[in-house]
Amino acid sequence: METLNLIFLSVIYTAIYFGILLLHIAYATYAERKIIGHIQLRLGPMVVGPHGLLQPIADVVKLIFKEDIVPSRADKFIFKVAPLISLTAALSSFAVIPVNQNWVISDIDVGLLYVLGIAGISVYGIVFAGWSSNSKYAFLGGLRSAAQMISYEVALGLSLVGVILMAESFNLTEIVNKQSEYWYGMFLLPQIIGYFVFIVAMLAETNRLPFDLPEAETELVAGYFVEYSGARFSLFYLAEYAAMFCMSALAAICFWGGWTVPPFLIKAFPFLEEVPGIVWFLLKLYFHIFLFLWIRGTLPRYRYDQLMAIGWKVLIPLALVNIVLTSILKYYL
Repeated sequence: METLNLIFLSVIYTAIYFGILLLHIAYATYAERKIIGHIQLRLGPMVVGPHGLLQPIADVVKLIFKEDIVPSRADKFIFKVAPLISLTAALSSFAVIPVNQNWVISDIDVGLLYVLGIAGISVYGIVFAGWSSNSKYAFLGGLRSAAQMISYEVALGLSLVGVILMAESFNLTEIVNKQSEYWYGMFLLPQIIGYFVFIVAMLAETNRLPFDLPEAETELVAGYFVEYSGARFSLFYLAEYAAMFCMSALAAICFWGGWTVPPFLIKAFPFLEEVPGIVWFLLKLYFHIFLFLWIRGTLPRYRYDQLMAIGWKVLIPLALVNIVLTSILKYYL
């Protein structure tokens, strides 16, 4: 009976966690429209609800009731499964991401490796969608995504090796706790090169501007999901934003100290210690979400050859240099 109660509570907590996450994702779309609107001297959504606050709900209702079209010559089974693969992979990453001390669904010792491994699975959904659609545009988008993922997954992983060396752990909670032991309270300063590589690779991993080549509207119409509509299209949309939140959470945990406050700030302003850890974590998370949106509103899309050159000729060498420098620092300190 006790085991059943434990399972029931775990299911309830997990449902609440993902419910809150999906609400954040819904309003991230609203924030994106508003922020990009102001960047372009527009107002953004203003019609549905006060200042357009109900726009995400209207979008969900519209997508649910739109006709779900499956191309007649598509591989129907794979076509239908592909969005679920992308969304499941994106949401599964959050199982090991702590949002505060002891606030995590599963605190495993290899949490960082788990997140990187699961994040790499999402590309299968994109490749399957591109291939099964039986469309040249979708197929090219899927191929681009596969090549892009291979290129930037390496840089993303290498950018975190410095963090692993300094924390001496793959456990995300331990990585945060280790940062609080230093006076500067975060790995951002000693890992500034790794952080730069991570931010650029993060944009490419999530297929966001200036690296949104798999769905480039100018030449591929919409890329891998050009044939999708209705609820299945919304699943790809959710997967993209969930990946943004996952990468932002990883940046906050590995480089910004997660839910902790740097000791030198607490010494200068003791009242900051009274602020709940979840507030600090969310502020750092929202900063990186804003970075995604700001970059989309300001930078143009790279050419495909430039995308690949940046990954292999710039980011990977920089990440290797960061590993060497971090190793020397750890050896002498």
